[in-house]
Amino acid sequence: MSRVTDPAVFGRVAVLMGGPGSEREVSLQSGAGVLEALRSRGVDAVGVDGIPALVDAIRAGSIDRVFNILHGRGGEDGVLQGAMRALGVPLTGCGVLGAALSMDKVRSKQVWQAIGLPTAHRTPCFIRARR
Repeated sequence: MSRVTDPAVFGRVAVLMGGPGSEREVSLQSGAGVLEALRSRGVDAVGVDGIPALVDAIRAGSIDRVFNILHGRGGEDGVLQGAMRALGVPLTGCGVLGAALSMDKVRSKQVWQAIGLPTAHRTPCFIRARR
């Protein structure tokens, strides 16, 4: 893997953040930090709030790649990854399968067990009160 030293090579980078989820504020804060860091290195970066706005910007031809800071559903579960793959837009992070699997804890555990990795025994997330 070669190291890129010329920020112009990246084209315009969308820092995807915010979105409608419960982690919106954390995503916006993280995204602001990434946006500042990229710009300080000379990268042409813009903040984009949510997937619909990102797709619009890509269709308009103003985005070349995506730096994903969108948390939770949509951003980390394979949805964004699949959309970017279909649109041919590179983005940070894993691919569709890795993202989807990482959000499905039961399936992740089944994969780990299938390849012989030790996993914790299933424990209840809560204990029901006896009546």
